[in-house]
Amino acid sequence: MPRNIPRKPLLLAACLAVFPAAAAQQAADQNAPEAATGRSAQHLAQGKEWMVATANPHASEAGAAMLRQGGNAIDAMVAIQLVLGLTEPQSSGLGGGAFLVYWDNDQQALRTFDGRESAPLAVTPVLFQDSKGQPLQFFDAVVGGRSVGTPGTIKLLWHTHQRLGKLPWRELFKPAQALASNGFTVSPRLAALIAKDQEHLRRFEATRNYFFNRDGQPLQAGDTLKNPAYAATLKLLAEDGPRPFYSGEIARDIVNTVRNALGNPGVLSLMDLATYQIKERPPVCAPYRQYQICGMGPPSSGALTLGQILGTLSHYPLGQLGPDNPESWRLISDASRLAFADRGRYIADSDYVPVPTTGLLDEDYLRQRAALLDRDTALPEALPGNPPWQHALHYGADQSLELPSTSHFSIVDANRNVVSMTTTIENGFGSRLMVRGFLLNNELTDFSFRSHNNGHPIANRVEPGKRPRSSMAPTIVMANGSPYLAIGSPGGSQIIGYVAKTLIGHLDWGLDLQQAIDLPNMNNRFGPIEIEADTDADHWKPKLEKLGFKVQLKPLNSGVQAIAIDGKQLSGAADPRREGTVIGH
Repeated sequence: MPRNIPRKPLLLAACLAVFPAAAAQQAADQNAPEAATGRSAQHLAQGKEWMVATANPHASEAGAAMLRQGGNAIDAMVAIQLVLGLTEPQSSGLGGGAFLVYWDNDQQALRTFDGRESAPLAVTPVLFQDSKGQPLQFFDAVVGGRSVGTPGTIKLLWHTHQRLGKLPWRELFKPAQALASNGFTVSPRLAALIAKDQEHLRRFEATRNYFFNRDGQPLQAGDTLKNPAYAATLKLLAEDGPRPFYSGEIARDIVNTVRNALGNPGVLSLMDLATYQIKERPPVCAPYRQYQICGMGPPSSGALTLGQILGTLSHYPLGQLGPDNPESWRLISDASRLAFADRGRYIADSDYVPVPTTGLLDEDYLRQRAALLDRDTALPEALPGNPPWQHALHYGADQSLELPSTSHFSIVDANRNVVSMTTTIENGFGSRLMVRGFLLNNELTDFSFRSHNNGHPIANRVEPGKRPRSSMAPTIVMANGSPYLAIGSPGGSQIIGYVAKTLIGHLDWGLDLQQAIDLPNMNNRFGPIEIEADTDADHWKPKLEKLGFKVQLKPLNSGVQAIAIDGKQLSGAADPRREGTVIGH
């Protein structure tokens, strides 16, 4: 059992001195087009009736407009996603997929909807291998049609709106249609990301024409960008629902673009689009302190891995240790390493491989994992455990790369329905293929590039129709049977650490949501501790190295958007690392 750790009272003033809310940050990760482009101060927002928190002010306003008209959280969700695909095209859109965690207040039920992209029926195990059977370089796989999975976003919006929405479907398209037709101002963030990724964006005619000026220069902050092709796409979808996208003229254009992608064609077919389905899956909930941390089950690894991290940490008094204590970060770091070891071994699309969901969150199993942290220094290695499980198949170690991108938003409506949705096209600007004004995903590169390891199959290997494992972690925290907090983040496989840090900051260390989000990010997935560069967390480097960790200073560009419900009061916070905005009423 974990030992009793000496009590160290939390001093909030000291915490805020160590972690100032507006620490400067510069983009520097050349492999991540979604790297941060600056950090602006944010303030905790308050409201009583309804609230939206998104990564883009146009999207927040679109969601708020639906709620002002008497719409509900699902209506606002649709309007937000349609705008995000226009104003934040590098992160999500119609050509991608999403996970939705939803609290239905009328039914007093938590529901989760899987709109994850799926592999084409024609894929083979060597999809991302060269002629010698070796994994392709990441961007050789990403850029072009090879990486494109069957998009799920528009069908997810339709599926949930038809069952749970309130306003007419057409009404939800108006904000995005107006912005696409009249134009919007290119933000500093979007301009910086276009400039950073221009080598890939120049490769295809559609993206060259859209993201660059007539003189061939990348769009600049302050430019007005119109997207008449996207406006036309929205008009079709507003009038006919998802049919044109999955079996009509949009579907044909998607398939033609993927199959004829210059230098790197894919295998997506009309059959893949026509047979795509949204799946409602049981939510995965894990206890933490007096709360239940609930989210999306496989193919998402978010809820399970987050639940394992917090379940392991529940055996230690983090609240007493506080955020200005190296012991806190040692425990968080190694709990994360252990959870990621299990993630790589066991978690994949549960429609294709048996996943020990119950065993990974088993109380006795997590107590055993917590006991491994009963030491004074970093774990020398973090290996997968043996969770209780009736299935004896031994999987190989996963070999997949999940780079930062994606977007998250949270919504609470006047009836206290709650949306927590994480949405993506995977890598920044996805496959760089553009169809009718929107980008197509590169989601298939979330599969392991190898299918076997040392003779054992890899759970997250590519297979026809399978959905790649994701780290997206849209989360609703429950307290006494009611939703207390909606939260999530973008950031590839670092998403899980961003959400865990914010939850610990709020639930254990007593910080408000904005203060918890503002804490510099420190993640550990596979061994080294990653510390957010150019923040006051730099001083942790020698202290953590002394504990035996390898430490890397790097941009850690979270985008946490969160809303807390405390009786009749709503509190919302947006991540200062992006362009997030909270609107409440």
